[in-house]
Amino acid sequence: MHPARLLRHPTALAWTLAAAFAAAYTCVAVNRHRRGLTQAYDLGIFEQAVRAYAQGNAPVVPLKGPGFHLLGDHFHPLLAVLAPAYRVFPTPVTLLVAQALLLALAIVPLTRWAYEVGGPRTALVVGCGVGASWGIVNAAADDFHEIAFAVPLLAFAATALGRGHHRAAALWALPLLLVKEDLGLTVAAVGALLAHRARRAGRSPGAGVALAAGGVLATLLTVLVLLPAFNPQGSFDYWHQLSDAGRDRPLWSAALHLGWPPVKWLLLFLLAATAGFLGLRSPLVLLCLPTLGWRLVSTNSHYWGVSYHYSAVLMPLLFAALVDALRRAGPLRARRALAVSALVAVITLPLYPLHEVVMPEAWRTSPRLVATRSMLDRIPDDARVAASNRLAAQLTARTTVTLVCRDDGPAPDWVAVDLTDPSVKAPCAITDTVRMLATYEERGYRRLVERDGLVLLRRD
Repeated sequence: MHPARLLRHPTALAWTLAAAFAAAYTCVAVNRHRRGLTQAYDLGIFEQAVRAYAQGNAPVVPLKGPGFHLLGDHFHPLLAVLAPAYRVFPTPVTLLVAQALLLALAIVPLTRWAYEVGGPRTALVVGCGVGASWGIVNAAADDFHEIAFAVPLLAFAATALGRGHHRAAALWALPLLLVKEDLGLTVAAVGALLAHRARRAGRSPGAGVALAAGGVLATLLTVLVLLPAFNPQGSFDYWHQLSDAGRDRPLWSAALHLGWPPVKWLLLFLLAATAGFLGLRSPLVLLCLPTLGWRLVSTNSHYWGVSYHYSAVLMPLLFAALVDALRRAGPLRARRALAVSALVAVITLPLYPLHEVVMPEAWRTSPRLVATRSMLDRIPDDARVAASNRLAAQLTARTTVTLVCRDDGPAPDWVAVDLTDPSVKAPCAITDTVRMLATYEERGYRRLVERDGLVLLRRD
Protein backbone atom coordinates (compact mmCIF):
# COMPACT_ATOMS: atom_id res chain seq x y z
CA MET A 1 0.00 0.00 0.00
CA HIS A 2 1.26 3.48 -0.88
CA PRO A 3 2.40 5.44 2.23
CA ALA A 4 -0.11 8.21 1.56
CA ARG A 5 -2.96 5.70 1.43
CA LEU A 6 -1.59 3.92 4.49
CA LEU A 7 -2.03 7.09 6.55
CA ARG A 8 -5.73 7.05 5.74
CA HIS A 9 -6.25 3.57 7.19
CA PRO A 10 -5.55 3.43 10.94
CA THR A 11 -5.67 -0.35 11.21
CA ALA A 12 -3.32 -0.85 8.27
CA LEU A 13 -0.98 1.82 9.65
CA ALA A 14 -0.93 0.21 13.09
CA TRP A 15 -0.20 -3.28 11.82
CA THR A 16 2.42 -2.03 9.35
CA LEU A 17 4.31 -0.25 12.13
CA ALA A 18 4.00 -3.32 14.35
CA ALA A 19 5.34 -5.58 11.61
CA ALA A 20 8.26 -3.26 10.89
CA PHE A 21 9.31 -3.04 14.53
CA ALA A 22 8.78 -6.78 15.06
CA ALA A 23 11.19 -7.41 12.20
CA ALA A 24 13.72 -4.97 13.67
CA TYR A 25 13.45 -6.47 17.17
CA THR A 26 13.85 -9.97 15.72
CA CYS A 27 16.93 -9.01 13.73
CA VAL A 28 18.62 -7.42 16.73
CA ALA A 29 17.75 -10.20 19.18
CA VAL A 30 18.61 -13.13 16.91
CA ASN A 31 21.83 -11.50 15.75
CA ARG A 32 22.91 -10.83 19.33
CA HIS A 33 22.32 -14.51 20.07
CA ARG A 34 24.30 -15.45 16.96
CA ARG A 35 27.17 -13.30 18.25
CA GLY A 36 27.10 -15.06 21.61
CA LEU A 37 25.83 -12.06 23.58
CA THR A 38 22.84 -13.79 25.16
CA GLN A 39 23.22 -15.29 28.61
CA ALA A 40 22.23 -18.09 30.92
CA TYR A 41 20.61 -15.37 33.03
CA ASP A 42 18.03 -15.02 31.54
CA LEU A 43 17.62 -16.56 28.08
CA GLY A 44 19.07 -19.88 29.18
CA ILE A 45 16.84 -20.03 32.23
CA PHE A 46 13.67 -19.36 30.28
CA GLU A 47 14.61 -21.75 27.51
CA GLN A 48 15.10 -24.55 30.03
CA ALA A 49 11.68 -23.76 31.49
CA VAL A 50 9.89 -23.66 28.12
CA ARG A 51 11.76 -26.77 27.02
CA ALA A 52 10.44 -28.57 30.09
CA TYR A 53 6.90 -27.38 29.38
CA ALA A 54 7.24 -28.59 25.78
CA GLN A 55 8.20 -32.03 27.07
CA GLY A 56 5.17 -32.09 29.36
CA ASN A 57 7.22 -31.57 32.51
CA ALA A 58 7.33 -29.03 35.31
CA PRO A 59 9.62 -26.04 34.62
CA VAL A 60 12.66 -27.37 36.44
CA VAL A 61 15.71 -25.26 35.57
CA PRO A 62 19.18 -26.74 36.25
CA LEU A 63 20.79 -23.33 35.72
CA LYS A 64 19.12 -22.17 38.95
CA GLY A 65 20.19 -25.27 40.86
CA PRO A 66 19.41 -28.99 41.10
CA GLY A 67 15.66 -29.58 40.82
CA PHE A 68 14.89 -25.85 40.96
CA HIS A 69 11.24 -25.24 40.01
CA LEU A 70 11.13 -21.90 38.21
CA LEU A 71 7.68 -21.05 39.58
CA GLY A 72 9.49 -20.73 42.89
CA ASP A 73 11.49 -17.80 41.50
CA HIS A 74 8.80 -15.72 39.79
CA PHE A 75 5.18 -16.64 39.07
CA HIS A 76 4.83 -16.78 35.29
CA PRO A 77 2.73 -19.81 34.29
CA LEU A 78 1.70 -18.00 31.09
CA LEU A 79 5.11 -19.02 29.73
CA ALA A 80 3.62 -22.43 29.03
CA VAL A 81 1.79 -21.06 25.98
CA LEU A 82 5.15 -20.97 24.20
CA ALA A 83 5.56 -24.74 24.58
CA PRO A 84 3.80 -25.76 21.32
CA ALA A 85 5.95 -23.39 19.25
CA TYR A 86 9.10 -24.55 21.03
CA ARG A 87 8.18 -28.18 20.44
CA VAL A 88 8.12 -27.48 16.69
CA PHE A 89 11.17 -25.18 16.75
CA PRO A 90 13.33 -26.28 19.72
CA THR A 91 15.75 -23.38 19.77
CA PRO A 92 16.23 -20.22 21.85
CA VAL A 93 15.44 -18.26 18.70
CA THR A 94 11.81 -19.31 19.19
CA LEU A 95 11.69 -17.37 22.45
CA LEU A 96 13.42 -14.35 20.94
CA VAL A 97 11.03 -14.21 17.98
CA ALA A 98 8.00 -14.66 20.25
CA GLN A 99 9.22 -11.80 22.42
CA ALA A 100 9.71 -9.56 19.38
CA LEU A 101 6.17 -10.25 18.18
CA LEU A 102 4.65 -9.67 21.61
CA LEU A 103 6.47 -6.39 22.18
CA ALA A 104 5.57 -5.09 18.73
CA LEU A 105 1.93 -6.01 19.25
CA ALA A 106 1.66 -3.20 21.82
CA ILE A 107 1.97 -0.71 18.97
CA VAL A 108 -1.37 -1.71 17.45
CA PRO A 109 -3.97 -0.51 20.00
CA LEU A 110 -2.07 2.64 20.90
CA THR A 111 -1.62 3.66 17.25
CA ARG A 112 -5.28 3.10 16.45
CA TRP A 113 -6.39 5.10 19.50
CA ALA A 114 -3.97 7.90 18.66
CA TYR A 115 -5.48 8.02 15.17
CA GLU A 116 -8.95 8.46 16.67
CA VAL A 117 -7.72 11.26 18.92
CA GLY A 118 -5.40 13.22 16.66
CA GLY A 119 -5.40 11.84 13.15
CA PRO A 120 -2.68 10.17 11.06
CA ARG A 121 0.28 12.31 12.13
CA THR A 122 -0.45 11.78 15.80
CA ALA A 123 -0.87 8.06 15.16
CA LEU A 124 2.44 7.90 13.31
CA VAL A 125 4.31 9.71 16.09
CA VAL A 126 2.76 7.57 18.82
CA GLY A 127 3.20 4.30 16.93
CA CYS A 128 6.83 4.99 16.12
CA GLY A 129 7.35 6.32 19.64
CA VAL A 130 6.10 3.11 21.21
CA GLY A 131 8.17 0.96 18.86
CA ALA A 132 11.35 2.98 19.38
CA SER A 133 10.82 3.59 23.10
CA TRP A 134 13.91 2.90 25.15
CA GLY A 135 12.13 0.58 27.57
CA ILE A 136 10.77 -1.73 24.87
CA VAL A 137 13.94 -1.64 22.77
CA ASN A 138 15.96 -2.66 25.82
CA ALA A 139 13.64 -5.58 26.47
CA ALA A 140 13.74 -6.71 22.84
CA ALA A 141 17.54 -6.90 22.90
CA ASP A 142 18.01 -8.14 26.48
CA ASP A 143 17.64 -11.93 26.22
CA PHE A 144 14.07 -13.08 26.96
CA HIS A 145 11.79 -12.22 29.87
CA GLU A 146 8.25 -13.03 30.89
CA ILE A 147 7.25 -9.37 30.82
CA ALA A 148 7.06 -9.67 27.03
CA PHE A 149 3.52 -10.94 27.64
CA ALA A 150 2.68 -7.99 29.88
CA VAL A 151 3.57 -5.26 27.39
CA PRO A 152 0.77 -5.92 24.85
CA LEU A 153 -1.72 -6.81 27.58
CA LEU A 154 -1.06 -3.46 29.26
CA ALA A 155 -1.32 -1.65 25.94
CA PHE A 156 -4.73 -3.15 25.20
CA ALA A 157 -5.93 -2.69 28.79
CA ALA A 158 -4.84 0.95 29.04
CA THR A 159 -6.28 1.75 25.61
CA ALA A 160 -9.61 0.17 26.51
CA LEU A 161 -9.63 2.06 29.80
CA GLY A 162 -8.87 5.34 28.07
CA ARG A 163 -11.61 4.80 25.50
CA GLY A 164 -14.15 3.99 28.20
CA HIS A 165 -14.43 0.28 27.37
CA HIS A 166 -14.35 -0.82 30.98
CA ARG A 167 -15.20 -4.49 30.59
CA ALA A 168 -12.54 -4.89 27.90
CA ALA A 169 -10.00 -3.15 30.15
CA ALA A 170 -10.69 -5.62 32.95
CA LEU A 171 -10.50 -8.61 30.62
CA TRP A 172 -7.19 -7.49 29.13
CA ALA A 173 -5.78 -6.86 32.61
CA LEU A 174 -6.71 -10.19 34.19
CA PRO A 175 -4.12 -12.34 32.33
CA LEU A 176 -1.41 -10.16 33.89
CA LEU A 177 -1.91 -12.24 37.04
CA LEU A 178 -0.26 -15.14 35.17
CA VAL A 179 2.71 -13.10 33.91
CA LYS A 180 4.49 -12.04 37.11
CA GLU A 181 3.58 -11.76 40.76
CA ASP A 182 3.94 -7.97 41.08
CA LEU A 183 1.55 -7.28 38.19
CA GLY A 184 -1.38 -8.15 40.42
CA LEU A 185 -0.88 -4.68 41.89
CA THR A 186 -1.17 -3.17 38.41
CA VAL A 187 -4.39 -5.12 37.93
CA ALA A 188 -5.54 -3.62 41.22
CA ALA A 189 -4.70 -0.15 39.91
CA VAL A 190 -6.83 -0.81 36.82
CA GLY A 191 -9.67 -1.87 39.11
CA ALA A 192 -9.28 1.23 41.24
CA LEU A 193 -9.54 3.50 38.19
CA LEU A 194 -12.59 1.58 36.98
CA ALA A 195 -14.24 1.96 40.38
CA HIS A 196 -13.45 5.68 40.49
CA ARG A 197 -14.91 6.26 37.03
CA ALA A 198 -18.02 4.25 37.83
CA ARG A 199 -18.59 6.25 41.01
CA ARG A 200 -18.20 9.57 39.16
CA ALA A 201 -20.66 8.38 36.51
CA GLY A 202 -23.19 7.43 39.17
CA ARG A 203 -22.80 3.69 38.54
CA SER A 204 -21.96 0.95 40.97
CA PRO A 205 -18.19 0.65 41.49
CA GLY A 206 -18.53 -3.01 42.46
CA ALA A 207 -16.80 -4.48 39.40
CA GLY A 208 -13.82 -2.17 39.77
CA VAL A 209 -13.57 -2.81 43.49
CA ALA A 210 -13.71 -6.55 42.87
CA LEU A 211 -10.92 -6.31 40.28
CA ALA A 212 -8.79 -4.19 42.61
CA ALA A 213 -9.30 -6.59 45.50
CA GLY A 214 -8.62 -9.56 43.25
CA GLY A 215 -5.35 -8.05 42.06
CA VAL A 216 -4.11 -7.43 45.60
CA LEU A 217 -5.22 -10.86 46.79
CA ALA A 218 -3.56 -12.53 43.79
CA THR A 219 -0.26 -10.84 44.58
CA LEU A 220 -0.50 -11.84 48.24
CA LEU A 221 -1.39 -15.40 47.29
CA THR A 222 1.52 -15.77 44.89
CA VAL A 223 4.11 -14.09 47.13
CA LEU A 224 3.05 -15.64 50.43
CA VAL A 225 1.82 -19.07 49.31
CA LEU A 226 2.56 -20.18 45.75
CA LEU A 227 6.12 -18.95 45.32
CA PRO A 228 7.28 -20.33 48.70
CA ALA A 229 5.54 -23.63 47.90
CA PHE A 230 7.63 -24.07 44.74
CA ASN A 231 10.84 -22.51 46.08
CA PRO A 232 13.45 -24.97 47.44
CA GLN A 233 14.03 -22.66 50.42
CA GLY A 234 10.30 -22.37 51.13
CA SER A 235 10.31 -18.58 50.86
CA PHE A 236 10.04 -15.68 48.41
CA ASP A 237 13.57 -15.01 47.17
CA TYR A 238 13.26 -11.24 46.81
CA TRP A 239 12.11 -10.02 50.22
CA HIS A 240 15.69 -9.04 51.04
CA GLN A 241 15.68 -6.42 48.26
CA LEU A 242 13.00 -4.27 49.88
CA SER A 243 15.23 -1.61 51.47
CA ASP A 244 15.85 -3.58 54.68
CA ALA A 245 12.37 -2.55 55.82
CA GLY A 246 11.12 -4.82 58.53
CA ARG A 247 14.63 -6.09 59.34
CA ASP A 248 17.26 -3.59 60.48
CA ARG A 249 15.47 -0.32 59.79
CA PRO A 250 11.97 1.04 60.38
CA LEU A 251 9.44 1.11 57.58
CA TRP A 252 9.86 4.86 57.06
CA SER A 253 13.39 4.21 55.77
CA ALA A 254 11.84 2.65 52.67
CA ALA A 255 10.01 5.91 51.97
CA LEU A 256 13.24 7.90 52.26
CA HIS A 257 14.88 5.39 49.94
CA LEU A 258 12.37 6.25 47.18
CA GLY A 259 14.27 9.37 46.10
CA TRP A 260 17.85 8.32 46.70
CA PRO A 261 20.33 7.90 45.04
CA PRO A 262 19.85 10.61 42.37
CA VAL A 263 19.88 8.10 39.50
CA LYS A 264 16.23 7.50 40.39
CA TRP A 265 15.43 11.07 39.39
CA LEU A 266 16.95 10.40 35.97
CA LEU A 267 14.62 7.43 35.62
CA LEU A 268 11.59 9.50 36.61
CA PHE A 269 12.56 12.37 34.32
CA LEU A 270 13.04 10.09 31.32
CA LEU A 271 9.71 8.38 31.98
CA ALA A 272 7.93 11.73 32.18
CA ALA A 273 9.64 12.94 29.01
CA THR A 274 8.63 9.76 27.19
CA ALA A 275 5.02 10.75 27.88
CA GLY A 276 5.78 14.23 26.55
CA PHE A 277 5.25 15.48 30.13
CA LEU A 278 1.64 16.05 29.09
CA GLY A 279 0.85 12.43 29.91
CA LEU A 280 1.34 13.23 33.59
CA ARG A 281 -2.04 15.00 33.42
CA SER A 282 -3.83 11.73 32.64
CA PRO A 283 -5.10 9.43 35.40
CA LEU A 284 -3.79 6.52 33.31
CA VAL A 285 -0.27 7.43 34.42
CA LEU A 286 -1.26 6.18 37.88
CA LEU A 287 -1.05 2.66 36.48
CA CYS A 288 2.74 3.09 36.55
CA LEU A 289 2.84 3.51 40.33
CA PRO A 290 2.86 -0.17 41.41
CA THR A 291 5.87 -0.99 39.23
CA LEU A 292 7.68 2.22 40.11
CA GLY A 293 6.95 1.65 43.78
CA TRP A 294 8.74 -1.68 44.13
CA ARG A 295 11.57 -0.59 41.84
CA LEU A 296 12.36 2.57 43.79
CA VAL A 297 12.05 0.91 47.19
CA SER A 298 14.27 -2.01 46.21
CA THR A 299 17.93 -2.18 47.19
CA ASN A 300 18.77 -3.67 43.77
CA SER A 301 20.45 -0.83 41.87
CA HIS A 302 19.55 -2.40 38.51
CA TYR A 303 15.93 -1.46 39.15
CA TRP A 304 16.69 2.24 39.51
CA GLY A 305 18.27 2.86 36.14
CA VAL A 306 17.24 3.02 32.50
CA SER A 307 18.92 -0.18 31.34
CA TYR A 308 17.74 -3.77 31.10
CA HIS A 309 14.10 -4.74 30.58
CA TYR A 310 12.53 -3.31 33.73
CA SER A 311 10.91 -0.26 32.11
CA ALA A 312 9.25 -2.13 29.24
CA VAL A 313 5.95 -2.54 31.09
CA LEU A 314 5.81 1.21 31.69
CA MET A 315 6.07 2.20 28.03
CA PRO A 316 2.52 1.30 26.92
CA LEU A 317 1.12 2.96 30.04
CA LEU A 318 3.04 6.18 29.40
CA PHE A 319 1.94 6.38 25.77
CA ALA A 320 -1.64 5.59 26.74
CA ALA A 321 -1.46 8.45 29.24
CA LEU A 322 -0.08 10.72 26.52
CA VAL A 323 -2.87 9.87 24.07
CA ASP A 324 -5.47 10.30 26.80
CA ALA A 325 -4.10 13.73 27.70
CA LEU A 326 -4.01 14.78 24.04
CA ARG A 327 -7.80 14.54 23.96
CA ARG A 328 -8.07 17.48 26.35
CA ALA A 329 -5.08 19.50 25.16
CA GLY A 330 -5.09 22.43 22.80
CA PRO A 331 -3.33 22.13 19.42
CA LEU A 332 -0.15 23.91 20.50
CA ARG A 333 0.24 21.94 23.71
CA ALA A 334 -0.47 18.69 21.86
CA ARG A 335 2.19 19.42 19.24
CA ARG A 336 4.74 20.26 21.92
CA ALA A 337 4.02 17.06 23.83
CA LEU A 338 4.34 14.91 20.72
CA ALA A 339 7.56 16.70 19.79
CA VAL A 340 9.06 16.05 23.23
CA SER A 341 8.09 12.39 23.14
CA ALA A 342 9.50 11.99 19.63
CA LEU A 343 12.70 13.78 20.65
CA VAL A 344 13.22 11.32 23.51
CA ALA A 345 12.95 8.43 21.06
CA VAL A 346 15.39 10.07 18.62
CA ILE A 347 17.94 10.90 21.33
CA THR A 348 17.83 7.52 23.04
CA LEU A 349 17.73 5.36 19.91
CA PRO A 350 21.52 5.48 19.33
CA LEU A 351 22.09 4.59 22.98
CA TYR A 352 20.19 1.30 22.84
CA PRO A 353 20.62 -1.80 20.67
CA LEU A 354 18.01 -1.17 17.96
CA HIS A 355 20.56 0.83 15.98
CA GLU A 356 22.59 -2.37 15.54
CA VAL A 357 20.28 -3.24 12.63
CA VAL A 358 22.17 -0.74 10.45
CA MET A 359 25.67 -1.28 11.87
CA PRO A 360 27.78 -3.44 9.50
CA GLU A 361 30.16 -4.49 12.27
CA ALA A 362 27.25 -6.01 14.19
CA TRP A 363 26.71 -8.50 11.38
CA ARG A 364 30.31 -9.62 10.93
CA THR A 365 31.54 -12.98 12.20
CA SER A 366 34.70 -12.39 14.20
CA PRO A 367 37.55 -14.91 14.54
CA ARG A 368 36.69 -15.07 18.23
CA LEU A 369 33.13 -16.15 17.42
CA VAL A 370 34.42 -18.82 15.03
CA ALA A 371 36.71 -20.16 17.75
CA THR A 372 33.86 -20.21 20.27
CA ARG A 373 31.57 -22.12 17.92
CA SER A 374 34.33 -24.58 17.09
CA MET A 375 34.86 -25.28 20.78
CA LEU A 376 31.16 -25.73 21.54
CA ASP A 377 30.71 -28.01 18.52
CA ARG A 378 32.94 -30.55 20.26
CA ILE A 379 30.28 -31.02 22.95
CA PRO A 380 27.82 -33.77 21.93
CA ASP A 381 24.04 -33.42 22.17
CA ASP A 382 22.38 -34.48 25.43
CA ALA A 383 25.63 -34.08 27.36
CA ARG A 384 25.72 -32.58 30.84
CA VAL A 385 27.68 -29.32 30.73
CA ALA A 386 28.88 -26.78 33.28
CA ALA A 387 29.30 -23.47 31.45
CA SER A 388 29.95 -19.80 31.97
CA ASN A 389 27.12 -17.33 31.52
CA ARG A 390 27.17 -16.53 27.80
CA LEU A 391 28.29 -19.97 26.66
CA ALA A 392 25.41 -21.55 28.58
CA ALA A 393 22.83 -19.78 26.41
CA GLN A 394 24.40 -21.38 23.33
CA LEU A 395 23.98 -24.87 24.75
CA THR A 396 20.61 -25.04 26.52
CA ALA A 397 18.72 -26.23 23.42
CA ARG A 398 20.72 -29.45 23.05
CA THR A 399 22.39 -30.21 26.38
CA THR A 400 21.66 -30.08 30.10
CA VAL A 401 23.49 -26.99 31.31
CA THR A 402 24.45 -25.80 34.77
CA LEU A 403 26.54 -22.82 35.76
CA VAL A 404 30.23 -23.51 36.15
CA CYS A 405 30.35 -21.90 39.58
CA ARG A 406 27.77 -24.35 40.97
CA ASP A 407 29.01 -27.55 42.55
CA ASP A 408 25.77 -28.84 44.01
CA GLY A 409 24.46 -31.22 41.36
CA PRO A 410 25.47 -34.20 39.24
CA ALA A 411 29.00 -34.04 37.86
CA PRO A 412 29.10 -32.58 34.34
CA ASP A 413 30.58 -34.42 31.39
CA TRP A 414 32.01 -31.21 29.99
CA VAL A 415 33.07 -27.80 31.33
CA ALA A 416 32.99 -24.84 28.91
CA VAL A 417 34.21 -21.44 30.05
CA ASP A 418 34.94 -18.07 28.50
CA LEU A 419 37.19 -16.23 30.93
CA THR A 420 36.82 -12.99 28.94
CA ASP A 421 33.03 -12.93 29.30
CA PRO A 422 32.22 -9.59 30.99
CA SER A 423 28.89 -10.95 32.19
CA VAL A 424 30.54 -13.53 34.47
CA LYS A 425 30.53 -10.96 37.28
CA ALA A 426 26.99 -12.19 37.88
CA PRO A 427 25.78 -14.78 38.53
CA CYS A 428 29.30 -16.30 38.72
CA ALA A 429 32.22 -14.13 39.77
CA ILE A 430 35.39 -14.69 37.76
CA THR A 431 37.22 -15.84 40.89
CA ASP A 432 34.62 -18.57 41.42
CA THR A 433 34.90 -19.64 37.79
CA VAL A 434 38.70 -19.91 37.97
CA ARG A 435 38.45 -21.80 41.26
CA MET A 436 35.99 -24.30 39.80
CA LEU A 437 38.19 -24.87 36.75
CA ALA A 438 41.02 -25.82 39.06
CA THR A 439 38.68 -28.03 41.08
CA TYR A 440 37.50 -29.90 37.98
CA GLU A 441 41.07 -30.48 36.84
CA GLU A 442 41.93 -31.83 40.28
CA ARG A 443 39.05 -34.27 39.81
CA GLY A 444 40.60 -35.60 36.61
CA TYR A 445 38.96 -33.48 33.93
CA ARG A 446 41.23 -33.06 30.90
CA ARG A 447 41.80 -29.69 29.22
CA LEU A 448 41.00 -30.05 25.50
CA VAL A 449 40.88 -26.37 24.53
CA GLU A 450 42.73 -23.37 25.93
CA ARG A 451 42.77 -20.38 23.64
CA ASP A 452 42.30 -16.66 24.26
CA GLY A 453 40.35 -17.25 27.46
CA LEU A 454 38.26 -20.11 26.03
CA VAL A 455 38.62 -23.29 28.07
CA LEU A 456 37.03 -26.69 27.47
CA LEU A 457 37.40 -29.59 29.88
CA ARG A 458 36.17 -33.17 29.47
CA ARG A 459 35.68 -35.77 32.14
CA ASP A 460 37.72 -38.90 31.40
